[in-house]
Order: sequence, then structure tokens, then C-alpha cells
Amino acid sequence: MPKRKGRPAVHAATVLALLAGSAYFTYELRQDEQAKVPAAQTVTDNAALQNGGGRTTGKQAWERLNNPARSVLRDAGGAVVATFTDGARTATLKGPSRTFAEPAATTSRVVTDDWVRLMPEPWTKGAEKQQWFKDWFKKYNGSQEDDIFAFAFQYVQGAPVKKDSSGVPYAGDAVFGPFKEDGVDRLEQNDFYDYLGIPYTFRSGTTLYPRKERYRALDCSGFMRMVWGYRARYPLMASNTAGDGLPRTADGIARSKAGVDIIRIQGPAPWYRRPGNIDVLQPGDLLFFKMDHRTGNHIDHVALYLGPDTEGHRVFVSSRKEQNGPTMGDKGGVSRIDGNGFYAQLFRSAKRL
Repeated sequence: MPKRKGRPAVHAATVLALLAGSAYFTYELRQDEQAKVPAAQTVTDNAALQNGGGRTTGKQAWERLNNPARSVLRDAGGAVVATFTDGARTATLKGPSRTFAEPAATTSRVVTDDWVRLMPEPWTKGAEKQQWFKDWFKKYNGSQEDDIFAFAFQYVQGAPVKKDSSGVPYAGDAVFGPFKEDGVDRLEQNDFYDYLGIPYTFRSGTTLYPRKERYRALDCSGFMRMVWGYRARYPLMASNTAGDGLPRTADGIARSKAGVDIIRIQGPAPWYRRPGNIDVLQPGDLLFFKMDHRTGNHIDHVALYLGPDTEGHRVFVSSRKEQNGPTMGDKGGVSRIDGNGFYAQLFRSAKRL
């Protein structure tokens, strides 16, 4: 596992140059974009938080909210600067604004001050008083070390190759998978160890081996397992049944006990029902879709929710056959879950890890 490092500030002109000359995400404090998003809030430690107080009496205050049950940290003006959901390890922290774009595939851009990180333990009511959280929060509050969003965009078209100390490429442009014999459809079941090209031993003791023809390939769930598991260190299962952690397939993840079900699968199989309300979603949630009649009752696609783009549409990034790899692009359907587009009509459930 490569050691993650903080990212230094990049001048706005450099960002514009990257947008013009590359297809991978741009990242920085964009002064020309700040009017499009709420001002970034900085959370600072204070005596009440350091001493284990629950609701603070200073500039910050803790509050409990429902649907789902969660704790939020507010600044002096009442704005939420951090969200922690009961039963989930995912935390959403406010920080410097970033722009995620993929100009080779779409004009959609996400300008966000949300940083999605994985805590070492699931959140419980009152966890702000516990030492593990104080230590974690002190380290990551205001940090610009790569988060879940940064990991995800290190696999889109044009993303540069990054290698670990052993010379194994752990990031860089990923494909969905090789073509089948028909030369039209692409092979699925391409996991993170296929992309890496190295054997991987899971906590259950099972060792799985990469297939040469699938090198640097990630299907939709393989992409999520790379981002959340191999990079962020969420436990991984060797299959949908062996061990605990994140299962192998989209259907396995959707139906697993991992994390918290934010929107549950509803309606009759095999197509289920589109959710009526998606306002409960927050950046970093996993989104699940029913797209293919050939998969029977199975949920067959998973994506990472990014939040609203600059046009106000709720968008995601996922690995797809049509674009041949991780993308927020438009081929095969615009990456939106609002409105009545292709993916919006096939969206079925959501989970917060």
C-alpha cells in the first residue's frame, strides 16, 4: 500500500492548463468557481472538543439528526462542517474547494468543498468524546491528503501512472475490461488485483491471482473495491460470501451488512422500484442500479456519488463498458440520478460505508 501524501496548492493557471490539455481531474482552489458553491468552512480544534465535550460552548456545536441517525458538527454560523453517520465509517468534512472534471468525456464539472474520508471505526452516538475519534479528527481536519474522491479520479481516462516502492502501478488510467470474442461486449469480473497484476491474500486467508489479459482493468465493483479497499483500507471479501467487509459484486455490496443502507431496495424483483426521494444522499455514498435483464434479480451496477455538478445535477463516477473504464462521462447515459435520464430511471438504492 503506497503512503499517501498531502497535496500542495496549485495555482489557478496550472489548473486551467490541465483542463485544456488532459482528461483527468483537476484539483485546486479555483477563485473563479467559488461563487458556485458555499464558502469553504474550516473546522478548528477547541478546548471543548479536545477535552471530550459533546455539544461545545465555543464556536463549534455538535447536533444529533435523524433519517439517517447522525452527528453533525456546526460552525459559529450554524453551517455543517462535518457529518458522521451512525454505523458508518464514512465521514464527510468541509475543506478547500476542488474541481473534478473529465473534459475528454463530458462537460460536467463538480466543484465541491466536501472531503470524503474513512474513519478507523464506525460512528456511534457520542463518539466525539472518544480518544480514537479525537486522534483521527486532529489528523484529518483540514488535511489535503488524498481522500476517496481523489483516489477515484486517479483511474479515469488520462490519469497518470503512480507506482509504489516495489514498482507496482497502483493508480493510472484504468479500462473496464478486455473485449469478448464477439469484439463488441467487454469481459466483466475485473477486480483490483487484476488491475495491479499481483496476487492478493484476503483476511479470510484466500489468495486470488491476477489474469494477464485483465491487467489494468476494473469493472464497476472492482473500481469501488480499489478505491475503498486497496486504497482506503476498508476490509475486502474474496467473494460475496467469504469473510467480512466489502463483497465482490455490486449486488453483493448492495445487499451486504457493510455500512448503512441510506436508500433501501424497494419494489418487486427483478427491476425493483426507483426511489421517490434522493435528498438523503450525501457525497461519498455508494449508488446501486438495475440495468440489465440478463442479471435476473441482481443489482448490477455500483457508482460513487459526487454531489451536484455546476449545473445542479446530482452526478456520480463509475466504471462502465461504454466508456471503457472509470468515468463521469456521458457515453451510455449521462451520469445523473435526477431527472428522467438513463441512469436516473435505473437507480435503485444507496449505502454509506
